[in-house]
Amino acid sequence: MSETAPSAAPSPRRPRLLWPALLSILGVAILCSLGSWQIARMSEKRAFIERLTAQAAGAPAAMPPAASWAALDPAALDLTRVSARGTFIDGFAGVRTTIAAGERGTRQLAGFGRWIFQGFRLDDGGVILVNRGFVPEGRLGEIKPASGPATVTGFLRAAEARGSFTPADLPAQREFYTRDPAAIAASLGIGAAAPFYLEAERQGDGLTPPAGVDAKELIARIPDNHLSYALTWFGLALTLIGVFAAFAWQGRRKG
Repeated sequence: MSETAPSAAPSPRRPRLLWPALLSILGVAILCSLGSWQIARMSEKRAFIERLTAQAAGAPAAMPPAASWAALDPAALDLTRVSARGTFIDGFAGVRTTIAAGERGTRQLAGFGRWIFQGFRLDDGGVILVNRGFVPEGRLGEIKPASGPATVTGFLRAAEARGSFTPADLPAQREFYTRDPAAIAASLGIGAAAPFYLEAERQGDGLTPPAGVDAKELIARIPDNHLSYALTWFGLALTLIGVFAAFAWQGRRKG
């Protein structure tokens, strides 16, 4: 009885391209949608910067009346330049911050310090917190509460959100880590205040604390990196297409 000849080893099968193709199409679609979203955000951001630049160059708008505050969207108001008339309320609180040094030749206070927040009673009776500006920690003892009637020109700002690693505020010491108008107003004992605050525009040389914000510096600090992100997403989509093409070509060669 003759022995049965061993069967030949099965020939390698061509790789199945259906699932790799579907997954690659899905990945490319997601990456391209992310790139397109960044392009749309870039257009919105640049329109916002243009609006802010035009505002800073023109006359400030009137302060919204206190009766309308409850219906306003603080996020939509953010960085609107206004002029407010009223009287400062005694006492202030500090919000800890760090200001990076400017480019060579700029005149600005920098380093570890605090934003100085003080209540401001408007002529129509409403109360808003004013961020009078930055003070380096070593010069905090020089600062006294502003007093009397005044006209403050600056930018309306939405409340700052608290991050996961933000330290707890110390309201009893009037020391904060976020620019939260409600919490700061409560610590100052001034009752209900606007759900946004007014960031005072810089006056003088910028080296005398508290130094308010300079419009040009404020605009320069707004990040505009959406184009680089978009190019990254589109580049990853092209890379994925190249990887799939190489995979399919290798499969054909082996088949």
